[in-house]
Amino acid sequence: MRPDAACRALLGCLCLALYCLSAAFRFSSDTHEWKKLIMVQHWPETVCEEIKNDCRDPPNYWTIHGLWPDKSEECNRSWPFNLEEIKDLLPEMKTYWPDLIHPSPNRSRFWKHEWEKHGTCAAQVDVLNSQKKYFGKSLALYQKLDLNSVLLKLGIKPSINYYHVRDFEDALTRVYGVIPKIQCLPPRQGEDAQTVGQIELCLTKEDQQLRNCSEPEELLPPTREAWLARAAQSRGLRVCEDGPVFYPPPKKSKR
Repeated sequence: MRPDAACRALLGCLCLALYCLSAAFRFSSDTHEWKKLIMVQHWPETVCEEIKNDCRDPPNYWTIHGLWPDKSEECNRSWPFNLEEIKDLLPEMKTYWPDLIHPSPNRSRFWKHEWEKHGTCAAQVDVLNSQKKYFGKSLALYQKLDLNSVLLKLGIKPSINYYHVRDFEDALTRVYGVIPKIQCLPPRQGEDAQTVGQIELCLTKEDQQLRNCSEPEELLPPTREAWLARAAQSRGLRVCEDGPVFYPPPKKSKR
């Protein structure tokens, strides 16, 4: 092969390699793109029921599960959780973002999981681009949304009597002006109703303002048969079925 032809061939190979690397980078970046944030709060009594954990005196108020970018997880595995960076937030974290699953000595395990899975993705936004900002903003949103007070003011409180899922949906939509997502534990065999476990309120990526979690036309509930079929596969939380729902009052301490 003539030298100039060999050079052109080599140049062509290099260009092809660079194009492939560029495409791979774009693909990798696209997998971490997200459009909205989800402020997730859960009901401690239901969490304890779901995991069958011997919870001791779970809080009698809604607590933070996490602040999640949609469709994006574990964006930067080289950015480890560092408890020292949020030491000023620990009193609030222990109160409003408790670990309901692991024993007290390991309570930071939950926060570590939330940072590595969700916080490293939320960090695309300037106001969330450090651990202190991510956890601090989450706490601020929790206080601002004030889900506990909203439900109480609307007369929705833990009870041995059943509510209807629409009681939650209509009340929250009326107060917040957006469509939330409400998740339940399916009923066990012999139980009459699902159990409310988690409420998601969605926010815009740019300025963290409330927005619909779903559009009205996307909220058509599955048929009962389909819903129960999925529930039979696992008893994890899922979007509530249209129907009665149990909002369990905290059990008395076992101590």
